[in-house]
Amino acid sequence: MCPAGRAVVFLVVVALAGIGCSPARPRQSLPAPPPSAPAPPSPSASHLPSPPASPTPPAAFSATVSQEDASDLGATWHAGCPVAPDQLSGITLTYWGFDNQPHEGRIVVATSVVPAVETVFRTLYGERFPIRSMRPVSDYGGSDPASTAADNTAGFNCRDAVAAGPPTWSEHAYGLAIDVNTVENPYLEGGQVQPPNATAYVNRSDVRPGMAVPGGELVRAFASIGWGWGGNWAGTPDYQHFSSTGH
Repeated sequence: MCPAGRAVVFLVVVALAGIGCSPARPRQSLPAPPPSAPAPPSPSASHLPSPPASPTPPAAFSATVSQEDASDLGATWHAGCPVAPDQLSGITLTYWGFDNQPHEGRIVVATSVVPAVETVFRTLYGERFPIRSMRPVSDYGGSDPASTAADNTAGFNCRDAVAAGPPTWSEHAYGLAIDVNTVENPYLEGGQVQPPNATAYVNRSDVRPGMAVPGGELVRAFASIGWGWGGNWAGTPDYQHFSSTGH
């Protein structure tokens, strides 16, 4: 080989040797991918809105019966009344008020009609028929005008009938009649409205809560036990009055 050829071979060998001995270039790292957004939680009962709370159910109807004596009856009974105290019973019962809440009241009636009276007020309670007040007339000193002016629902009171003519016992004196919502249901007699504070309810075509009207809840409830309604009396309608005899 000529000297020039040896020089070329030498340069190639040196170049290849230099390439083999060069330090390795560092490998460039690719940028890391951005972190993934967390996946939304899967629906579960804990993430759903709570259902609205159920309304508290009203108290169930209840009725408790007790035997009356003269001390219980106060001024509503006296010697000479057509029934004795032991023929009367007090019923403590639940009624539905004008405030749409249950209340407890007490009514005195003849013991013989207790089951029927319980049936009526159980029906009225179930239908949410409103009653203003239910207290024995003895709480008003035996005064029928005071009890009716207070819009009170009551039964027994040993008194005469409120009517023209000679005195006769009222059906209330036997414990066989009940007056209901006496302001919403006035008695019209001799051109007078009783109680006097019931004049706003003389117009019976303007039906409002608590009124006794033909075919309404109150009249139907008493009709179901065979009691008559004073609202049917011609000339002197007594819209508050219900009795086992129809008088």
